[in-house]
Amino acid sequence: MTFRYRSIATAAALSLVSSVLIGVANAADPVPIPVKAKPNPVADLPFFFVIDDRVSFSWMPKGTDPGMFTVKPGGGIEGTTARQVYSFTHFDAWAYGTNFFNIMLLKSGHNDPASPCVAPGVTITGGFGNCAGETDIYGLFRSTFGWNQIFNTKAFSIGPLHNISFEVGMDGNLQNIFLAPTKRDVVAGLQFAFDLPYKGYFNVAPLAYWEFSNHYAFTQCGLFGPGIAGVTCNADGNVNYNPTWAVETNYYMDLGFLPENMQFFSISGRAGWYGPKGDFNNLPALSGVGRFSTASKIEFNSEPIRLTFDASKAFVGPKYSHFVDLWVAYRYWQNKFGLDRNAMPGVCTIAATGQSTNSCTESTVYGGVTVKF
Repeated sequence: MTFRYRSIATAAALSLVSSVLIGVANAADPVPIPVKAKPNPVADLPFFFVIDDRVSFSWMPKGTDPGMFTVKPGGGIEGTTARQVYSFTHFDAWAYGTNFFNIMLLKSGHNDPASPCVAPGVTITGGFGNCAGETDIYGLFRSTFGWNQIFNTKAFSIGPLHNISFEVGMDGNLQNIFLAPTKRDVVAGLQFAFDLPYKGYFNVAPLAYWEFSNHYAFTQCGLFGPGIAGVTCNADGNVNYNPTWAVETNYYMDLGFLPENMQFFSISGRAGWYGPKGDFNNLPALSGVGRFSTASKIEFNSEPIRLTFDASKAFVGPKYSHFVDLWVAYRYWQNKFGLDRNAMPGVCTIAATGQSTNSCTESTVYGGVTVKF
């Protein structure tokens, strides 16, 4: 996610005031000596002129985790799980750009079990195990460096275009499922920031994306026999992927067209597209075609709209705007983590039949509360 700030221009002017020399006709009159006035003290500017920290709690009734599903007695498949989400978000702005950091803890229900279960009710040994829901910790940061600020110009503010920035960032996660993923990726590129009505904004960032490290326990040598490292198994379960492309967008706008006594609402959203990054197994002997393919696909991760109610402004006053927000949103995530929802046997589809496990696409309405501190 990328974020934009409105640059704050601060200028201090100091003037020297001299005494006025009054000319007189008599040359013998003494001439007053000019006195320099003391300049007014200028307050030091803080290094960060915007700092915004928030915590959130939300509940997601139909989250998914690829490969985690239950076959119902009638033959249907349940691939969703309820999730509690706890998150901390930090945003700041300084002289040359912005920094955004977010870390989330997601706690799943029993349909998305922790290790040693490899599926709901089934351990790695094949025996029964009523494993607790897994815990996923996911963090990311994005930093921008504005061209207007770097080059001390307004040349990159044209019409609705507010600024162009360099952008860099990184993502990482940990999950206590048997797969034991440890995703690490970096992004770099540009951000184009546009103004929207009612103090809103729309940002779009074309980026280079590289997931340079991850871990998949099921491909590790020794799990299902010795194997041949690099052909039928990975020596230590670690994998890396090809660099690819990404596009990240986000927007925000107050609903300023509402009557003044109802101006407590805003909308926001985001979307990210991530290109194919290679074969998930990275193992020639385990690659397939068609529905047996393990190649990655374009990933689309979005929250098209979030409706926010500024509860603190409504009940306490404008001075406390956005100190407490209540919100509801829709989330849609296709080819989750780049997994092909129509292939990846045993994960996104049933290996024997090709039936979807309904676990590689996430579509859910969810809601929460956010508190600023």
